[in-house]
Amino acid sequence: MTPGHVAYGLRAQYGLFVTPDAVVAWERGRALPSEQELTALAGVLWCAPAELIAAATTLREHRMTRGLAPEELARRVGVSAHAYQRMEDEGRWRGTERQTAALAEVLGLGPRALITATGGDESLAELLRDAATTHRWQAYVKPAVKMLPLPRQTLEYALQRLHTDYHAKMAATSSWGASAGTGDEGRAYLDDITGHFWAAVGA
Repeated sequence: MTPGHVAYGLRAQYGLFVTPDAVVAWERGRALPSEQELTALAGVLWCAPAELIAAATTLREHRMTRGLAPEELARRVGVSAHAYQRMEDEGRWRGTERQTAALAEVLGLGPRALITATGGDESLAELLRDAATTHRWQAYVKPAVKMLPLPRQTLEYALQRLHTDYHAKMAATSSWGASAGTGDEGRAYLDDITGHFWAAVGA
């Protein structure tokens, strides 16, 4: 099908006035279709909406790949439809621990995908950097438990390992005969702190 054929199908079957140029922009990743346009596009192309999303990362994309309406997901997670829609639009999840666990279950998200989908990547990185660089990593276990649906013991192990690895790198840098205590290894470690964390928890 040419972009013109797709645009015609969207108009004839779904009443959406989309130009062939817009279809080309979608194909090349220069623009994104709305939820209504994506659903219609899947209908025109005889496929599921999930097949048109390369790799879901946002709440909206994960919800759409499961074929759920916002109201249905909100009901199953236990939040109001209005509150859920606002969180999805803002890309920032603010549900309780129980609601977050329900969200992960309904959307089939592991801990790493859940953090990304709920907009928590930067908050997690900040928490991990603080836990690694502080003297008492134990103080960050409780906030980590609240943020991540992982066993407490797993989080304790991961935070302790980050703390130990970071301080070992800093000690090696500042030891006699090392590179004058520049801290480059420590900074590089902190730059990829979330990668080290997910490796430590086995995700």
